[in-house]
Amino acid sequence: MFCRRYGASTEKVRRPRETGVRIGARQLRGWTAAAGDESGQALVLALGGCFVLIAAAIALVAIAGAVTGKGRVQRAADLAAISAVRSMRDDLPKLLSPPRLPNGAPNPSHIGKSTYLARARDAAVAAGRHNEVGPGHLRIAFPDRSSFAPVRAKATVVGELDLGSGAPPEVEASAEAEAEAAAPVTSAGGEGPAVASGGGYSGPLVYRNGEGMRPDVAAAYDRMSAAAAADGITLIVVSGFRSDAEQAELFAAHPDPKWVAPPGTSLHRCATELDLGPESAYGWLAANAGRFGFLQRYSWEAWHYGFTAGPAPCSDAGNAVMGPGQDAAPPGGATLPSFVPARFRDPLVDSAARWNVSAALLAAQLMAESNFNPFAVSPVGAEGIAQFMPDTAASYGLADPFDPVEAIDAQAHLMSDLIHQFGSPELALAAYNAGPAPVEACHCVPAIPETSAYVARIMALLGGAGALVVPAFEVRLVA
Repeated sequence: MFCRRYGASTEKVRRPRETGVRIGARQLRGWTAAAGDESGQALVLALGGCFVLIAAAIALVAIAGAVTGKGRVQRAADLAAISAVRSMRDDLPKLLSPPRLPNGAPNPSHIGKSTYLARARDAAVAAGRHNEVGPGHLRIAFPDRSSFAPVRAKATVVGELDLGSGAPPEVEASAEAEAEAAAPVTSAGGEGPAVASGGGYSGPLVYRNGEGMRPDVAAAYDRMSAAAAADGITLIVVSGFRSDAEQAELFAAHPDPKWVAPPGTSLHRCATELDLGPESAYGWLAANAGRFGFLQRYSWEAWHYGFTAGPAPCSDAGNAVMGPGQDAAPPGGATLPSFVPARFRDPLVDSAARWNVSAALLAAQLMAESNFNPFAVSPVGAEGIAQFMPDTAASYGLADPFDPVEAIDAQAHLMSDLIHQFGSPELALAAYNAGPAPVEACHCVPAIPETSAYVARIMALLGGAGALVVPAFEVRLVA
């Protein structure tokens, strides 16, 4: 959805020189004196009307040129801002990747923030040239430059325009546009939440046929689906991860525990179970699914297969499974991104397990909130490593927001409540930043620049750390 933010957009059209009009008036007076009769007077009136029309036409040309000029300048500003943010979106994984490899060597995939912003500026300047706006008439700024991962750009275009023949030659116009890379409240594929919540699994979700599953389950399913296709069988995922709330609705509609497990007992809440189809594939699945780590869970459900070749369902090790192409991380603090200081790793893992929230999500949030500074204080009075406001701290029993262990546990508790309330980590993050009311009003990340940038930075940080598949950030002009 695109909406423009116009700043102090101004436009000045210099009026046509008045000398030409005065010459016409003198000619008109001479013609009137020579005629001296009614026909001459009629001619004078007719010519006077013609001059009025000519003057009006000149004014209309000036106005039309101004409108056209404003549109051209605004379009150039829009495209420059969007081009800068597209560059930032594409470079975010490089900015957030570790500066050094595990062996201590420089990471060739990493770029510093100065390079990241320079590349964005170059992209904006290239877009300006393409729209006939030179660097001297284009200013690029980054409103969230002080952030560790800026995602906003502002383009301002100012200059004189040559509108061609028939229009005043001295038209000045200016326009500005601001764009951001905002993370949608969905997975990278757009099917649903990027991180599971409300069940027994709190890690990243990967989607097949619109159904979520643990990343290692998806990788095994892909291998099985390819083998089935080679044998002329097409597999379809009918159902995958289900939250306890979704299971409760299903059980209410079909209250027979033989066919539908009661809420809180179904293995679908662990993101390891797949209901597969079509019926014509049941025979192939029974004969081949075991080769790919899948087990038919119940003899009377020919469609239900659980993944048994990875970590146990609804386990801490299962929550730590990484995205495609990455190995499952070992249990404990090593499941956290590498940017987490050693002293905070155990508190994060313990609180994440206590409140069933992703430890990596909490870690990325702390990075965005305070850069892991236990003594941080914001200009509006937020305190500590998790930046609690006093009222919120009190409501969560946080006596000392500057105690990082207590603050991390309160943060995990609050995030758990917000995830359950809003159904996704992205919306929970938005509510943590802006308060629940704006999120409730639209059930979306509200159109507050600070909040949308906050959510985008945290989700991008998760992707750069390998804790989550990088979401497909949408590039948009902001209001």
